[in-house]
This record gives sequence, C-alpha cells and structure tokens, in this order.
Amino acid sequence: MQINLGLTPIHACSYLSGQQERLGVVMDEIWHQNSHYELLLAAGYRRSGDIIYKPMCPKCSACTPIRYDVMAFTPSRSLKRLKNQIQSMRWHFSSELDPQWFSLYQQYINTRHQDGSMYPADRQSFLQFSHSEWQNIQYLHLYQEERLIAIAVTDITPHALSAVYSFFDPQHKLSLGSACLLIQLEQAKIWQKTWIYPGYFIEQCQKMNYKSRFHPHEKLSKQGWQR
Repeated sequence: MQINLGLTPIHACSYLSGQQERLGVVMDEIWHQNSHYELLLAAGYRRSGDIIYKPMCPKCSACTPIRYDVMAFTPSRSLKRLKNQIQSMRWHFSSELDPQWFSLYQQYINTRHQDGSMYPADRQSFLQFSHSEWQNIQYLHLYQEERLIAIAVTDITPHALSAVYSFFDPQHKLSLGSACLLIQLEQAKIWQKTWIYPGYFIEQCQKMNYKSRFHPHEKLSKQGWQR
C-alpha cells in the first residue's frame, strides 16, 4: 500500500542541541488501524496520539529505530540484578490509568524534563499524546509497597508491543525506565509476541542510551534491520 506523507515545519530538535527536526506524518486514514500500524512500526514509524510519524530531518539521521527479539532476549548481569530487585514489587496492565497518575507524571516532568517540550506537566496534553482512537493501549503500572512508582504506555499489536512512553518516580534508586522494559519483555513472552519496539535510539543522547542495554537488539538502517 502507498504511504502519503506530509512534512512538518522545521524546528529545533528536542534531543540534540544545535540540530533541527522535521517529521513525516502519515496522511492516509487506512494506516490508522492496529494491524496496519504494526507494518509501519517495522518500517521505523511511531505514533503520538492518533498521528503516525517518522523523523525526516534535513541534516541529521541520529534517530535510529530499535527493536528487541522477545524470545531471544537474554538479560545482562546488571539487568538480571534489576530484575531480581523488582520481584518484590507489584505490577499490572490496565486500559485505565491509576487515579494517582498525574501526580507521578508531574513529579517526573518537573524534575527530569524542565527543558523539554512537555514542561510544564499538563494533564490534557499527556492524555492527547498517549491516547489513540484506533490503537489497543495498555498502561503498565508498577507499585512498591502499594505506592505507584512507574507507568509505561504500551501499544498492543498482533505480533508486537510498542513502548510508547514511560514516567516514574525520579528520586527512586532503581532504573525504573529499564524496569518497565523488563516487565514489558516478560509480558510479551506471555502474550507470545515477536518484537518490542522501544522507539528511537540516539547514540549522542544520554537519556536514550539505556535502550541499547537490551540484547539482542536490531537497528533499522537503509539495508534493513541489522542485529
């Protein structure tokens, strides 16, 4: 099927200082459904709300799509330690957000992302960004002693999970972003999914480096997915 794209105006990059960002946005309504979107995930696209997009920046190609092979995943020594540390915690997936979600989100944004486009934390903006009329969405909730410490927005497609966004207690001693991915990988095995798509890996961006800790992983290049 053909993909018709519209290009956004060029503006300052949210991740790399001094770079400019432009997105290609999918215009065809036929792609805005669960099974078709999975094909676009495999081609390096992501969603924000109901909008499907892909970076098409004029002078930069740092955003590299990355994915994990669910059945082949083998945790490193540090990830094994993290997995053991979260075993005493409680988590579940739900189609609804915990009533305390915004307090946690506000704490996360105001502490970690004061220089980002999502600051200051806004309830309605997040709901528009995370929700989709045509996507199957589950919210992973992670609790420690009944206290909500992390939420991960997760898209469910026929053969994959897409880790859309996560936020967590910024003061916690554990790497909760990685913890959410570990749980998503565990759940993907239970649901018999093939891939997890955690978004874009940007080597020069420290906030994105944790995504390369999970092995084996594949990165999308002009030659296709390369392990």
